[in-house]
Amino acid sequence: MIDATTLPRMLRHNAQRMAERPALREKNLGIWQTYSWARYYQEVRDFALGLAAHGFRRGDKLAVIGDNRPRLYWAQLAAQCLGGVAVPVYQDSIAAELVYVLNHAEISVIVAEDQEQVDKILSLKDRLPDLELVIYDDPRGMRHYEAPSLESFEEVQAAGRDFGATHVDLIESEIDKGAPDDLALLNYTSGTTGHPKGVMLSHANLLTSAATYAAAEDIRPDDELLCYLPMAWIGDSLFSIVLNLLVGFTCNCPERPDTVQRDLRELGPTIGFAPPRIWESMLSSVRVRAADSTPLKRKVFDFFQRLAERAEFLKGEGKSVAAPMRLGLALGEVLVYRPLRDQLGLGRARWFYTGGAPLGADTYRFFRSIGINLKQVWGATELSGLATLQPDGEANADTVGRVLAGIELRIAENGEVLIRSPAVCQGYYKQPETTRDTFGEDGWYRTGDSGFFDERGHLVIIDRAKDVGKLSDSTVFAPQLIENKLKFSPFIGEAVAFGDGRPFVAAMIAIDLTTSGNWAERHNLAYTSFQDLSAKHEVRELIRDAIRKCNASLPVALRIGRFLLLNKEFDADDNEITRTRKIRRRFVAEKYAAVVEAFYSGAHQVDLATEITYEDGRKATLNSTIAIDDVEEMRQPAREPAYA
Repeated sequence: MIDATTLPRMLRHNAQRMAERPALREKNLGIWQTYSWARYYQEVRDFALGLAAHGFRRGDKLAVIGDNRPRLYWAQLAAQCLGGVAVPVYQDSIAAELVYVLNHAEISVIVAEDQEQVDKILSLKDRLPDLELVIYDDPRGMRHYEAPSLESFEEVQAAGRDFGATHVDLIESEIDKGAPDDLALLNYTSGTTGHPKGVMLSHANLLTSAATYAAAEDIRPDDELLCYLPMAWIGDSLFSIVLNLLVGFTCNCPERPDTVQRDLRELGPTIGFAPPRIWESMLSSVRVRAADSTPLKRKVFDFFQRLAERAEFLKGEGKSVAAPMRLGLALGEVLVYRPLRDQLGLGRARWFYTGGAPLGADTYRFFRSIGINLKQVWGATELSGLATLQPDGEANADTVGRVLAGIELRIAENGEVLIRSPAVCQGYYKQPETTRDTFGEDGWYRTGDSGFFDERGHLVIIDRAKDVGKLSDSTVFAPQLIENKLKFSPFIGEAVAFGDGRPFVAAMIAIDLTTSGNWAERHNLAYTSFQDLSAKHEVRELIRDAIRKCNASLPVALRIGRFLLLNKEFDADDNEITRTRKIRRRFVAEKYAAVVEAFYSGAHQVDLATEITYEDGRKATLNSTIAIDDVEEMRQPAREPAYA
């Protein structure tokens, strides 16, 4: 067994064992820059020495904020080399969110990607009493900044090299002092029900999770991963840092967020992870391109897509694919499937995951049908990453796979999924009561998800346990199931379903501006804004048709009866969704209480005053009268009290 009980020890080991192998790449000015494991360790060592020269000590907290950049990964490991704790935060957080997390975590050092992030931090400096040093990566636009606590990454590393000349063995000795149970990472949850919670993850938690996962999946040192997911999300920490160190594959940082798709096609990663919104967005773009193509190309695409989906359905049921269909699939591979995978940047992919939220079955089957080994996984920040995985050959749209080895999982009497594992976190930072309530004295982590095991032993997640309710006729109502079916339409960006304690299901819908806007342009429908487009009668009819298709796949009792098109997108800055795009249901129900009341009172319009938040924290109110539509002609129930 190698001496790799902490992340810094693993990094040092890799620098010795595979010094010249590529560890990281970064695309800069259109050129991929490669960093070997030896260079990786040297960069981390120099920065750690620089932090030590500035007084950073064991137990101190360092935050990183920005897009996926090698230096932000190096900074986290440098803090851990000194016995400190890394705290990645969401780069698009507004001021109030940042102040809460940075103060709650007692951050003393922040490493920011660029001028935008530095400006954000400096504007909050007076509200961050623990902050001593701000370090920036990208020097563009920073020439005339003179804040005394502001330094460049290069300056800190230069100070580290000078400091290292008189403290030769400091970093190595500090790495050796590290213990597996030392706190390595504070990952803040997305906060669906209030303030985010700081999940305390030790080196042992993270490495146990990574080793358990690596033993179950075909993951290789020569694999390529594109790092584009938020660094504050546990999925990025698990793959881009912990598994990168454990397995030794290469992580690749795209040039900018808006070049991810182009960089994905150029790199052609072999493995990867994408949340449902990415797959839904990809499918929407494919469908838009198909609709815009010539009639012949559209017919060819539609034919082979339907053929592939029929074949995938047969495979999912364990049935064989007849010879004529196999011949058709081989032809489709040449004409449609392979070119489409290459266009998406997934031509070399051996497997890709989806997780973080349920993915619609139709979207899931589409990507598998064109030859992408897409598999569903399930986990949580508190579990240091993943707890279940679909093995190759057992992929299924309705499950999240088998429980990984070494993890105990059981279903409570109320249907909640409970887990016990060495990878379960040390608790919530400075929240002992919440820790006791969530983990209990028996060591079982209460996940908050409702689920069950199917006949094959795969875990099926229904919804968040607190969100599962019943219609007034006692029909079980899981809103996420309905919302996912709605979002299979390329014209629907987000949806929130209501129905608990009510006689029927109703839905608030935010259109997808890109695909709906393209549709409007093709049909010569002029519009000026999201609000204007959503109010168009033609667009409401378009969404009505999408809802009817969704209803056809639902039990009669759960079919959507009424809907409303919102005048704005759901926005994390307005607290309607989390930074990982999960609906904050309680907040949304309170904010849009007038809409819910109108749904069940039989009203056909509602006056809505919606508060919106700008990036700098300023607020404004959007006033409008919005139409409420029936999906079909239906008898409205008597007026009921407002939804609570």
